[in-house]
Amino acid sequence: QVQLVESGGGLVQAGGSLRLSCAATGITFRSFGFGWYRQATGKQRESVAGISSSGITNYADSVKGRFTISRDNAKNTVYLQMNSLKPEDTAVYYCKTSSASWGRGTQVTVSS
Repeated sequence: QVQLVESGGGLVQAGGSLRLSCAATGITFRSFGFGWYRQATGKQRESVAGISSSGITNYADSVKGRFTISRDNAKNTVYLQMNSLKPEDTAVYYCKTSSASWGRGTQVTVSS
């Protein structure tokens, strides 16, 4: 059984930073790629960033230059470092890999 648990969300001022974590269990972690997704109120869920098993990354245009996805295979954890946050980044953030279902996510709220 694969479980992904997101954490690190919170309330932050515009221009601030936050680091999200995704802890994975029940999976051979280093064999899988992971993605971060977000869903704002009234909007569809969208892809934010992805990282392959080999460490190749990709980002949505809206977050390029501000967000960084990384992974620590020794800790079975994926991270999303979010800098220069904007109010439009406000959303529930989820991590995902192919063998896992959607979890609860973690709320990020950016105030202006």
